[in-house]
Amino acid sequence: MDHSILNSTKKVLGLEADYTDFDTDILTHINSVFSTLNQLGIGPSEGFMIEDATPTWDAFLGEDLRLNQVRSYVFLRVRLLFDPPPTSFVIESLQQQINKLEWSINVQREGEAWTDPNVPTS
Repeated sequence: MDHSILNSTKKVLGLEADYTDFDTDILTHINSVFSTLNQLGIGPSEGFMIEDATPTWDAFLGEDLRLNQVRSYVFLRVRLLFDPPPTSFVIESLQQQINKLEWSINVQREGEAWTDPNVPTS
């Protein structure tokens, strides 16, 4: 398995790692999804961004195997942004998978680092 975030995302999109014509577009979408994940409390607290094929999934997720679903989430979100399916049925199916993964990721994160949103601040 390719541990490069960019190359593994390209593979899921049906592109070879050495085909670089769409790298800027794909990198933009990956980084956008990282911003969403940061809002969900996933990844480094200061944020995360990639500019080439060097960064790996371990650099983003660490070695927590419970977060493996994050990869699927990134792949699906990037696919919808980069190459949306032609039919609304497939788009809806992908969106449902994204919503389920987002919920599951959020539950996982809350199980580890939940904070009460109703705690009064000073």
